[in-house]
Amino acid sequence: MSAAWPYPAPDDDGRARHLLPGRELPDLALPATDGRDLSLTALNGRWIVFIYPWTGRPGLPNPPHWDDIRGAHGSTPEAEGFRDAYASFRAAGFDVLGLSGQTAADQQEFADRVRLSFPLLSDLEGKLRVALSLPTFETGGVTYLKRLTLVIRDGHIDRVVYPVHPPHTHAQDLLATL
Repeated sequence: MSAAWPYPAPDDDGRARHLLPGRELPDLALPATDGRDLSLTALNGRWIVFIYPWTGRPGLPNPPHWDDIRGAHGSTPEAEGFRDAYASFRAAGFDVLGLSGQTAADQQEFADRVRLSFPLLSDLEGKLRVALSLPTFETGGVTYLKRLTLVIRDGHIDRVVYPVHPPHTHAQDLLATL
């Protein structure tokens, strides 16, 4: 049994209601930490794409007011949950990707540091964010993606989980419903 999540749940603000099952994903190539450029619409099979706001780095401060933003905390434990459950997702017929608006270099550092077994995608330019009207928040003059998970099949949305809470058990919670 895992410890309780110490941060309050984000509100369901309805900003993902338009992401309906069957919707085709846009054909946008995004840089991945495995060196490829990937387009979600070109992915065959079943995929989990967990979208997260930002991963910190040891010794560096969080963005301004991070502790006051519901749903901001938890990207590292969420990614580690998907890492730890990756073999189970694969056994269930799914592959996994993470996605944020951080730079590819920041994501590579994070993927290496926490030893992720799947790629992370960078939407630094906000192309996917804009094309799908993904929910966001702003702090310190920077726009961040809100935590959301897309379950996709052959380049189309199959299911959306929003809001995601708690992030540290999200992978196991999602796996139990697939």
